[in-house]
Amino acid sequence: MTRERTLQRIHSEITSCTKCVLHESRTNAVPGEGPVDAKVIFIGEAPGAREDETGRPFVGRSGKLLRALIKEIGLSEDDVFITSILKSRPPKNRTPHKSEVLACKPYLEKQIEVINPQVIVLVGGVAISNLIGPWKLGDAHGRFYEANGRTYFMSYHPAAALRNPSLKDVMREDFVKLKQELV
Repeated sequence: MTRERTLQRIHSEITSCTKCVLHESRTNAVPGEGPVDAKVIFIGEAPGAREDETGRPFVGRSGKLLRALIKEIGLSEDDVFITSILKSRPPKNRTPHKSEVLACKPYLEKQIEVINPQVIVLVGGVAISNLIGPWKLGDAHGRFYEANGRTYFMSYHPAAALRNPSLKDVMREDFVKLKQELV
């Protein structure tokens, strides 16, 4: 089976998943989007309201900021895959429960395996703590981390930068460091 078909199969499994209660309240599952040969995967926490409506990742206000930062460092959407730890929206955008993360994490692991990116960018504390362990975000942002044969990069979630505008500049600095690694 080709990598494209394997990724399509994973996404089909996600859209019909009933492994946790979130499927009961979602409008659309949000598997993620991007090419199977993406150099970089960006991983956030969970879909929000706009993502749930459209079935696409990072399309709300946070997504606009993330996509702008991606463009600022010279990457196009053809270079990246964008997804989240959870594939369904938690009610009222609450923090994901551990059981929900455990239900979705195998899908994310399969996506990473098939895409095999050069770098996995974790945006926000939930993505960081659930994929590589507990870090204080203030210490973690702008850093690379090697684990399980993969290279991870950590930054703030764009929603944090929307709540605290001074973090936009910090994220820009982080993304410049990311760009330097990708050269």
